[in-house]
Amino acid sequence: MPDISLTTVFLLCLAAFAAGWVDAVVGGGGLILLPAMLLGLPGSTPAAYALGTNKAVAIVGTTGAAVTYARKAPVEVGTAVRIGLAALAGSMGGAFFAAGMSSEVLRPVIMVVLLGVAAFVILRPNFGAAPVTGPVTRRRVFAAIGIAGVGIGFYDGLIGPGTGTFLVLALTAVLHLDLVTASATAKIVNCCTNAGALAMFAWQGTVLWQLAAILAVFNLGGATLGARTALKKGTGFVRAVLLTVVLALVTNLAYEQWFA
Repeated sequence: MPDISLTTVFLLCLAAFAAGWVDAVVGGGGLILLPAMLLGLPGSTPAAYALGTNKAVAIVGTTGAAVTYARKAPVEVGTAVRIGLAALAGSMGGAFFAAGMSSEVLRPVIMVVLLGVAAFVILRPNFGAAPVTGPVTRRRVFAAIGIAGVGIGFYDGLIGPGTGTFLVLALTAVLHLDLVTASATAKIVNCCTNAGALAMFAWQGTVLWQLAAILAVFNLGGATLGARTALKKGTGFVRAVLLTVVLALVTNLAYEQWFA
């Protein structure tokens, strides 16, 4: 593990807790933890180590949130698992190409994608307010496997931050789920994407396991609390958190890119 001060480790633990809470509510916890690690790790540390360590932390919190949701939310587990298996393959492919990515590339890519997410949610005020009744067609399931599974899975392995948010949006749009059910389904899928990407990063030796073990404890605590909060507060709360998180992180990343 690189030489990191206790103050930095403490701040990263706070970021891991916040990331777990946000990720469980609406996804996108990596948009908190990954930038924190890029700033907290020594400048000589390759970006791939931040990506790999983030996956080792995220899979613990995501699994905890998935278990909490599965107990109380109306999740179609079979559909989620099929999408998740496709996402696992996609994330392994993305992680394979991520080793050579520099941290300078990450911020502008994440900002552009986030702005697109914010615009979509703002322009669609009723998006995810209520599910469409009736069974989900096979065509929609296949579309979800391609978009939320292979496509977003590849993105998760390649870059990662925002994957949970993109999964929630894709599942809501394609399968016509409400935001709470989409968040619950996304956690199961996200477990698979995290597992696929983590396997590739571990094979490449770009995971700081000691740091990940510490941060994972805090991430799990935040994720469990976040899932319970989302189940209690409902769709309106999830939508508000989604917009708040996206806009705040775009502002923060823009500042770091051009003014810091």
